[in-house]
Amino acid sequence: MTTTPQTVPSPVEAGGEAGVETGPRAHAESDTEAPGNLAVQLADLAERRGWGARAAFHQGHRTWTHGEVHALAARAATVLAGQGVRPGDRVVLALPDGIAWVTAFLAIARLGAVAVLVNPELPAADQAFMAADTAAVLCVTGAGPEERSADRPRLGADQLLALTATAGPTSAYPVDAHSPLYVQYTSGTTGRPKGVLHTHGDPKAYHDLIGRRLLRVTQDDVTLSVSKLCCAYGFGNAFAFPLFSGSSAVLVDRRPTPAAVDELVARHQVTLLYSVPSAYAALVADRGRGHEACFASVRAAVSSGEAMPDGLGRQVTELLGAPVLEQIGSTEAGHAFCANSFDHNHPGTVGRPVPGFEVELRDRAGRPVPDGEEGELWVRGPTVTPGCLNRPEETDRPLVGGWLATHDRARREHDGTYRHLGRADDMETVGGTTVSPREVEAVLRGHPAVKEVAVAAVTDGTGASRLRAFVVPVAADPTGAVQEDLLRLARERLAACQVPRSVSLVPSLPRTPAGNLRRHLVRQGAW
Repeated sequence: MTTTPQTVPSPVEAGGEAGVETGPRAHAESDTEAPGNLAVQLADLAERRGWGARAAFHQGHRTWTHGEVHALAARAATVLAGQGVRPGDRVVLALPDGIAWVTAFLAIARLGAVAVLVNPELPAADQAFMAADTAAVLCVTGAGPEERSADRPRLGADQLLALTATAGPTSAYPVDAHSPLYVQYTSGTTGRPKGVLHTHGDPKAYHDLIGRRLLRVTQDDVTLSVSKLCCAYGFGNAFAFPLFSGSSAVLVDRRPTPAAVDELVARHQVTLLYSVPSAYAALVADRGRGHEACFASVRAAVSSGEAMPDGLGRQVTELLGAPVLEQIGSTEAGHAFCANSFDHNHPGTVGRPVPGFEVELRDRAGRPVPDGEEGELWVRGPTVTPGCLNRPEETDRPLVGGWLATHDRARREHDGTYRHLGRADDMETVGGTTVSPREVEAVLRGHPAVKEVAVAAVTDGTGASRLRAFVVPVAADPTGAVQEDLLRLARERLAACQVPRSVSLVPSLPRTPAGNLRRHLVRQGAW
């Protein structure tokens, strides 16, 4: 049996997934009118639905309502226009998660300009590259080194909010659903990131296809996303879903520790927790403090960024008392394109194609592969980017006839779900033999002393490639006993070519803001 494109009807065609459009959740139906300027879409939606006084964002001990957010954005647009921002201009948004980020993004959208989403923790050289690559006319930044934007005008978040307090509102610039809204850079898991374009119509599609239909987000939900707003996963979770559903999100300016997650969930009665496998693993490992009751409000946990290690999903479900819904997405697709849902949750898989998307598995020659065999994921759908900024050659390579080559390896099971098997570029060649580091990592992760592990082929001083394991231990081990145990475990469970030459204990692994492993840095042996 061969895999054919799996097309799922849109919500309009299918009438929504079972249970979505009935009962107390029926008010979450999608507006059918064609979207224009995103800032206007959201402000009008909040007014029509009567959400003006409802909580939209919680930060620290302050809460902003939907009405306050849209009023702030209309005034902030006046401030940005006074800084010379015009329709079509690109504006770097390098802020930590917070009300300033939301306000600035909506203000940029209102002006018909294009937001360039930049992780504020990136090194100065990376931020400068993104500003130059997009020819940004302004950089909106938080507290930090001003030299990060020294070569172009800069506006601090504190200045923006102070000026907004006395500014009047600005009318929105008319755009359509296909007009550019924001540029988001790929995570850089394999090298230099690329700027990916998304449009004013995309956030509504994220909500309609994933937030509303699969996750059943309603105005009563409270979201906490460990992934940040500058990332594709976090942008949908903590920006699009709350503003399109009338619900609220907890914004945290840095990646929360397990203890902080406990406290935030309990204080705000979080119902939807979005995180990545490494953060869920830390949450599970940090037990013993007697705070499990704090998760009583959580109705679902969503995981993305990487495949969930064997057994971790079950542990998270037991800890939270709620299902774990795994999914997979990409910066180029904007958000998830394959996901589990309440009606179809298959732990250990990334679920089925999101309604409106088509997914194929292909071999290296581009031919469909049979069910049960490994192939590379290709996806086509409504939010797949029209292209990479300033890089026509980068657009032509992964985008063919509307299909995006994700470079993710997967296997389609006979029930229609997809099992993620890692990145196509994750494979290592050692001594002429191709080795999957994920298979080695799965074995080492089974040791009770291992919190996280990454395996890669590292070139030594002689130019030879050696397989090496880097382990974040649960506790310090000055004796070196853990390394010996892990090597012995690898020799017992793995083929000789899969056994690491060495095991190094490290305090952390290099990860992107979305939580993905930067394997190209692991291959360097130091970071």
